[in-house]
Amino acid sequence: MKLSNAIANTADFEFAALREAKNYRAALLEEFGAHLYGNVLEVGCGIGQITEELLRLPGIEELVSIEPDATFCERLRSRLPEHRVIQGTISDIDTHQPWNAIISINVLEHIESDLQELVNYCELLRPARGVLCLFVPSRPEIYAPIDRDFGHFRRYTRAELKAKLREAGFDVLRIRYYNLIGYFLWYLNFKVLKKRAFDLNAVRLFDRAIFPLIHKLEARICAPPIGQSLIVVAIPK
Repeated sequence: MKLSNAIANTADFEFAALREAKNYRAALLEEFGAHLYGNVLEVGCGIGQITEELLRLPGIEELVSIEPDATFCERLRSRLPEHRVIQGTISDIDTHQPWNAIISINVLEHIESDLQELVNYCELLRPARGVLCLFVPSRPEIYAPIDRDFGHFRRYTRAELKAKLREAGFDVLRIRYYNLIGYFLWYLNFKVLKKRAFDLNAVRLFDRAIFPLIHKLEARICAPPIGQSLIVVAIPK
């Protein structure tokens, strides 16, 4: 299924912002790094900006990426022709292959039946007692027009996501809010000012000058009480 031009253009804004967020991408993989080894499935790879980072991790023996949008798959295959990319959804993955980890970054919020998606993750991970590395937007009170543009059905609270993970069959090893400053910046720019695109210069400045310090404080000293996103590590029961 191909995206409409309007949605595809909006996705390009999101991809452009992620491209500028080099420290942000690196910090995410640092959070998940200990669990990314062996056979790893990347769900919703888009055009492969996280994929390229994953392929550099020495512990991953095989990385497979899945993406429902044909255009994104074509773009990724042209960039990484040796990499295995499956066009489809999680239901198209072979349930007999053991997976040591599933990584899903900013994907679950795009899926209306998110509980079923989590159930599918759990079933795929159970044979090898693999790990789910999950990252999603958080806090419904900052859901803004740009969230709708991106195709987000929701932003999660910690309690809501933890309950859904448990219902899907997971034990939650770690769940915490992520990027406190990003919460307030998102609220101001997209909820109050109702901007419909990222300012790439602002993204670059935040990523280089502000985020590294904030991440260090959150990761090593104290997890924030709220944040722009939620980060999760979970295993099947």
